[in-house]
Amino acid sequence: MNCRVKICGITNLEDALMACSHGADALGFVFYEKSPRYVSSEVANSIVSQLPPFVTPVALFVDADGTLINSVISGSSRWVIQFHGSESESECFSYKRPYMKALRVQKGDDVTALVNQYPSASAMLLDAYKAGVPGGTGEVFDWSLIPDNLSKPIVLAGGLTPSNVEQAIKQVKPYAVDVSGGVELSKGIKSEPKVQEFISGAKCG
Repeated sequence: MNCRVKICGITNLEDALMACSHGADALGFVFYEKSPRYVSSEVANSIVSQLPPFVTPVALFVDADGTLINSVISGSSRWVIQFHGSESESECFSYKRPYMKALRVQKGDDVTALVNQYPSASAMLLDAYKAGVPGGTGEVFDWSLIPDNLSKPIVLAGGLTPSNVEQAIKQVKPYAVDVSGGVELSKGIKSEPKVQEFISGAKCG
């Protein structure tokens, strides 16, 4: 199965088009003001309007107000939503868009039960757990904690880099991989060589 690639933390058009040119399947935009990769609705929707076809823009929220979510997704019919906080299944479903729910995985979690709490999700994103940090930790978690035969497609995140993405795909066999810090020059600014190497590794992994 061909693994899809999401490049997250996009903040400018140049990085967005560069990632697309190297084969990114999805681009992530962070609407969480505490993040160094935060982007405004206006900037993000301007970028989305210039993306080539067949690239999916993903809007990342952390326990966001509905007004903010609606202001973003009303800008384009292409948006998929990624909920990275403590949002309930009914809240996620209420926006009537395809969505992913992020889970921060740690030892002792019943991952199967957590995934099954979101039957309306299109996919589940599994990330590393770090107390007080909703995501983007840059840390790898123990992939052996992921059960086989989960009921939803899995998007693997957490500390992925060009050097470990092939191994991650071989071990986990996810539907997609998600990277942000692992392909950056600085927070919010992507490195073209790293993006190219990551996507190449993921596609041949």
